[in-house]
Amino acid sequence: MISLPVAGRLVGIQRVLVRHGLDDFVRATHLYRPLRFLFYLSPWTWFVRSQGGTRGEKLRLALEELGPIFIKFGQALSTRRDLLPRDIADELAKLQDRVPPFSGAVARAQVERALGRPVAELFGSFDEVPLAAASVAQVHAATLADGRQVVVKVLRPGMREIIGRDLEVLRALAALAARYWPESRRLRPSEVVDEYEKTILDELDLMREAGNASQLRRNFEGSPLLHVPDVHWELCRREVMVMERIRGVPISEVERLRELGTDIPRLAENGVTIFFTQVFRHNFFHADMHPGNIFVDVADPANPKYVAVDFGIVGSLEPRDQYYLAANFLAFFDRDWQRIAELHLESGWIPPKARVGELTSAVRTVCEPIFNKPLGEISFGLVLLRLFEVARRFEMPVQPQLILLQKTLLNIEGLGRQLYPELDLFKTARPILRQWMNERIGPEAFAQGLREHWPDLAESLKMLPVVLQRTVRRAYEDDFTLRTESASVEALRRESAEAARRRTAVLAGGTFFLGGILWLGLGMSPAWAGWLLAAAGVGWTLAGGRR
Repeated sequence: MISLPVAGRLVGIQRVLVRHGLDDFVRATHLYRPLRFLFYLSPWTWFVRSQGGTRGEKLRLALEELGPIFIKFGQALSTRRDLLPRDIADELAKLQDRVPPFSGAVARAQVERALGRPVAELFGSFDEVPLAAASVAQVHAATLADGRQVVVKVLRPGMREIIGRDLEVLRALAALAARYWPESRRLRPSEVVDEYEKTILDELDLMREAGNASQLRRNFEGSPLLHVPDVHWELCRREVMVMERIRGVPISEVERLRELGTDIPRLAENGVTIFFTQVFRHNFFHADMHPGNIFVDVADPANPKYVAVDFGIVGSLEPRDQYYLAANFLAFFDRDWQRIAELHLESGWIPPKARVGELTSAVRTVCEPIFNKPLGEISFGLVLLRLFEVARRFEMPVQPQLILLQKTLLNIEGLGRQLYPELDLFKTARPILRQWMNERIGPEAFAQGLREHWPDLAESLKMLPVVLQRTVRRAYEDDFTLRTESASVEALRRESAEAARRRTAVLAGGTFFLGGILWLGLGMSPAWAGWLLAAAGVGWTLAGGRR
């Protein structure tokens, strides 16, 4: 049942769309259809309308009025110029860093309230006119007492209440979809909303963002590829963050980069390298890489360097998902469609009843046509749509934990398309992934895993002699007692041979058991192989002892 506040918000959303002249969006909306007629009967629908403006401008203004969640949706769309008309893409790009600001005096007051001291004591100077304004916060230029230039990021007032209200709307719509939409079982809308809720609420804590920035800076310390601003921790709170002010050219200004002599192909390749390094080598990636958050340091145009800002949204993967994704990418680069099908089954992303041959054929149909094309001729957005059709056919449920990565990959593609459409994504990414896979499963990875898991493994090994000793003792006590009444030498020889055979079986079983314990202790894949070895060892030992 939809609560009154949620119903009111739904009414408000459609009212904003109608007021900005976006009637087509309303007519195309199938959710809350019974409420739709209220808008056409209300006076504001017909008398309070936007006067003039292009369709792109109307859409941008409507998203700005609807709030941060809708602005972020527009930001994500703005990176996909291949999927949008140019006029709409140009307007939505303004949502990246040109959202209407809030009062500089309010920002100053919020800084003083958060840090507990007057701005005049905290900073040498503080500019109340913001440098940039985004959906969740805005940024002001300032200097420290020693003259160092910094930026002060201030959370918009009332953000938690606004976002909490819209999350309630999303949860209500997800519940309706789960109840009435047959596809919801596969697409799992409630789980998707839960995943998004964690992401957006994390973005409202600027202390968390400061931690993300510090981690990313540490990961790329000394790297020629990416610079991350330094955080001034003593001036950071949940509502305020202070960090080094960076200089650079916005990555969306491609013509200016060319005028400055920037090596555009190298810049594009470096972007791909940064993405795959973050996802696989560091397992910690910047997940909000729209053009408003990425700048280029062109102090050395032949070796341009990325500069990132806004670290509110970051992502990481479980080791299992990380491995299967890397293996899928490599299989894709090698055009091994059967391996992709097998990996989807092994990972549990596809129900086990699916046939490998049918899935292989479906993946080949989608992927083969795009292989070896330059980025400018490939639309991963369209490829993903076709893969979703394949997923629907094979009843593949949505993986909420991968949604953030998929969004980031689409952002990266959008940036690459703007920079250098001829970029060979596969040529750049393949060696990075191959090296990562070799490091993961090679001798060095084995040794590293042994070092990391040695405490647990040592505890398991301590128990092994006791288990083996008890098993051998029981075997001898139960079955190996020589009958003293028999004086036959041949019978004694047979008993001795049988005892030796059983000792061998016990030792062999112990070896298998130890191998299984080592496999599990090192975290090797698949885990079931370790359990199988251990179980086989115990079974062999007990069977050998009883015979």
